[in-house]
Amino acid sequence: MHETLTLTVGQLRPGLYIHLDLGWMDHPFPLSHFKITGDSHLATLRTLGLGRVRVDAEKSDVAVLEARVAEGLLSAKQAEANSVLRAQAEARRAAEAAAAIGEAPPPALSPEAAERLARRAALEAEQACAALAERRYNEASKALKAAFDLALKQPAAAREQAEGQVRFFLDHLLGAEELAIRLLSESAGDRAAMHGINVAVLSLLLGKQVGLTKDEMFDAGVGAMLHDVGKIELPDRVRWLDASAPGVPQHERQYYQEHVSRGVVIGRGMNLAPGALLVIAQHHEHADGSGFPLRLTAERMTAAARIVALVNRYDRLCNPPTLDKALTPHEALAHMYSQLKHRFDAAVFALFIKMMGVYPPGSLVQLNDERYGMVVGVNAARPLKPRVLVHDAKTRREDALPLSLESLPGLGIRRSLRTAQLPAHALGYLSPRPRITYFFEPAGAVYPEATAGAAR
Repeated sequence: MHETLTLTVGQLRPGLYIHLDLGWMDHPFPLSHFKITGDSHLATLRTLGLGRVRVDAEKSDVAVLEARVAEGLLSAKQAEANSVLRAQAEARRAAEAAAAIGEAPPPALSPEAAERLARRAALEAEQACAALAERRYNEASKALKAAFDLALKQPAAAREQAEGQVRFFLDHLLGAEELAIRLLSESAGDRAAMHGINVAVLSLLLGKQVGLTKDEMFDAGVGAMLHDVGKIELPDRVRWLDASAPGVPQHERQYYQEHVSRGVVIGRGMNLAPGALLVIAQHHEHADGSGFPLRLTAERMTAAARIVALVNRYDRLCNPPTLDKALTPHEALAHMYSQLKHRFDAAVFALFIKMMGVYPPGSLVQLNDERYGMVVGVNAARPLKPRVLVHDAKTRREDALPLSLESLPGLGIRRSLRTAQLPAHALGYLSPRPRITYFFEPAGAVYPEATAGAAR
């Protein structure tokens, strides 16, 4: 076990790698662990009201740690508790000693060793970004669940939960030039809130592509999160009904469809903005007038409602009430294009396909070198070259680093696969999620992986 290093905020210096033991909404940094790079970091840290801060010796600059030892703030044992740090310090002292007596310094790391270190750093960064996205998704799920729980008895508090979460989304989403869509693990979030968060995340990303104003984005986000709030009074057998399936009795179909008007009533009780209420009212309308409850056409729907109606249908195809009817994201997009595109605003649908890519995160694929993989992320601005987790019998699944097809020009996707088409060894390794959950992050949040040897 490595000995924990802690310093007060006033004792921190640039070059130290720190961990903040705070919730992700309690600080303004993109990650809760990072290297301090300047006075602006220190100034922000001083505003957080922290006592002591954990310092990661392995990832901190050795010279800065040694300066802390010289000042008596850390013991030498603490500063060299980590084996990697100790090796770095010993190598630097050996080089200085050799230089003092005129000898050549020790040889630099071999290319193989350098590649191993680069890959380890990339894997740690990938895991950290995945963990951050899942924490944020979990917090969003809690906020939506709280909003639903409070909607009838404390409507003002319910509105605050939903609106606060959407403001957080927008603060991070509007501040990034390019955004990536990340596939999360099956364990992320509360299942009851999953659909609302998926629809909100993708609707906000699509709203940015469409060019909605900030106010329109806010209404779209709140409406998307709460679009199914009218279902809270429905019995489970109706709440999870697939009303589009053949053979559903007309009276149950009608009962299910009433969740829209119920949602508008609840939304009014929460004092939601008119734009958000219209999203709730219109999220089952279709551009061709075949939707419900008012059979509106695209011209009579708001831009936000046209977006949410499309994303709502996509997520229901990927995550239906009955899992054996689930489509892969690629299948869902292909089905919408071939069978349902008349139901959606043509321009919005085209931007959705462009944003998600032909192979959205969660799609199972075979590469042009015959390997099998699962798409785990796309850059919403450049989706044709996604990040793919590839089956590799020589690498443990937990140590596997997704390949960026953007950085490997010779590697590409040959075809999409259904789950049943994956060989057993690839299926067990890739472990495709029975339910698809998404979150967003700044494109490039993950360090580029070491590409040497990545493509065969």
